[in-house]
Amino acid sequence: MLYIMRHGQTDWNVIHKLQGKTDIPLNETGRLMAKNAAKEYSDVHFDVCFCSPLKRASETAEILLRDRHVPIIYDDRLREMSFGVYEGVENTFAVEDLPINLLFKSPEKYTVPVIGGESFDELFMRTGEFLKQKVFPLLEDGKDVLIVGHGAMNSSIVCRMLNLPISEFWSKGIQNCKLMELPYNKGE
Repeated sequence: MLYIMRHGQTDWNVIHKLQGKTDIPLNETGRLMAKNAAKEYSDVHFDVCFCSPLKRASETAEILLRDRHVPIIYDDRLREMSFGVYEGVENTFAVEDLPINLLFKSPEKYTVPVIGGESFDELFMRTGEFLKQKVFPLLEDGKDVLIVGHGAMNSSIVCRMLNLPISEFWSKGIQNCKLMELPYNKGE
């Protein structure tokens, strides 16, 4: 079975500041969320955890899996999508016609990335390669795989696994420290 989880809360989440690839740690609420998730999902079996190397994801995985003897493997392909020059900007939705807002409000119209940003094609290429190389072989062997990552990065995996169009990129609403189970059908 494939499971994904988004990292716990950060201070930037609280003030609606775009994080992207900026390496922001969990705040105390985020650490508590991860501890609560560890209790809530203590009966869910994982053979391996793949994780973004960014602090907020790695700390979430470490807290979640503490004392469980589940290996955590960090992979750069699981970093959050780059939001380019808009990383660190607060409340982007409050600014009309900001190009980065297309990514969140109408993802199908986000065809040209912002300066320094990542396109959906680039995001899907790296997460797709990761799934094919690392995850699918384990799933085919009957292993239970956990991926701890980020909102956009995880959404790209959800879209691929559920065969969703880009217009539905955000439709599954991945919450902080909530486990999502994704079906795997070999050959699809």
